[in-house]
Amino acid sequence: MPIPIDIKLLQKERIVELTFDNGQRYKLSCEYLRVNSPSAEVQGHGGRGKKMVIGKEQVNITAIEPVGNYAVKLTFDDGHNTGIYSWETLYKLAQDFK
Repeated sequence: MPIPIDIKLLQKERIVELTFDNGQRYKLSCEYLRVNSPSAEVQGHGGRGKKMVIGKEQVNITAIEPVGNYAVKLTFDDGHNTGIYSWETLYKLAQDFK
């Protein structure tokens, strides 16, 4: 599984730029990362299905914090900060981003 070697927050553009160790580079919108958060709040608590998150077109990221050697925690300006984005999750989101 590729791992990020560089993560840049382009706050003005509301974009996170990811460069992986396989040479692939992706630009993901903050909105896309927010509505696809791996948090229980978005993915569903206790077996309940994924929650549709709407109205996040203008959301931005205020902080990106490392979590060990396997993930980052993103803090959004709408107060959401509970999702841990593993390298695997980021890579999958990047590949699925349109």
